[in-house]
Amino acid sequence: MHDYPVIIEALTSADGGGFLATVPDLLGCMSDGETREMAARNIEDAIASWIEEAKVLGRRVPAPTRLAIPGR
Repeated sequence: MHDYPVIIEALTSADGGGFLATVPDLLGCMSDGETREMAARNIEDAIASWIEEAKVLGRRVPAPTRLAIPGR
């Protein structure tokens, strides 16, 4: 399991429903799922893939923040 903060938000029915998980520390890192739990599981794979690709491209992988995000 990764230590990156994850935001999980419900999607509207117009957006297809389910839940969207994003990682503010990793620009563009996101996943979704039909349930909050599925989105949480899926984001772990997305984080691992994001980090792997960043390393392949020689990009810096930011350390996880511990900052609280207001309103979350």
